Amino acid sequence: MNQLTRAHPYKCLLMAVGAVIDQTSEQVMTKTPDSFALPAKLSSGLGRVWDYWDGLKRGGNKIPFWDDVKLSSLAGLEGHLLLIDAFEAPQRFRVNTVGKDIRDWYGADIVGKFADEIEAKGPLAHFAAQASATATEPTYYHNGFTRLLLPLWGNGYVSMLLGAVERA
Repeated sequence: MNQLTRAHPYKCLLMAVGAVIDQTSEQVMTKTPDSFALPAKLSSGLGRVWDYWDGLKRGGNKIPFWDDVKLSSLAGLEGHLLLIDAFEAPQRFRVNTVGKDIRDWYGADIVGKFADEIEAKGPLAHFAAQASATATEPTYYHNGFTRLLLPLWGNGYVSMLLGAVERA
């Protein structure tokens, strides 16, 4: 049993099922990345967001609480930030706050829209899949834009995501 299987047996199964689905439906849909793994090193802007998120953790908690987030603490990055409301059953993600630069790159205002209502393009390519993966751990996506999504705890589950987007 390899390290990934031992650490994440369900993740391996989901990745295998996802690969079969991608192979059988590649003419219908764009291939979703198999992994949203964090790189060894983040850019300075995304690194600042990570450090801020990591500094919000209380005690031994692995995920900070959403009500501790103050976007004003990330001065200079406001145009690159996202706050996403996360709903548990059914799992859905709604854009709460989006920075001006992200809105300009995307070409529309998406505040109040659910991830499944947003066209997956530009800075929000594969956004719904990444948001779903972030419900359990921090994630990273790169394809013309780099995007970091970080989980935030509240109400007994991950109820919000903090995100940052940069042009690659």
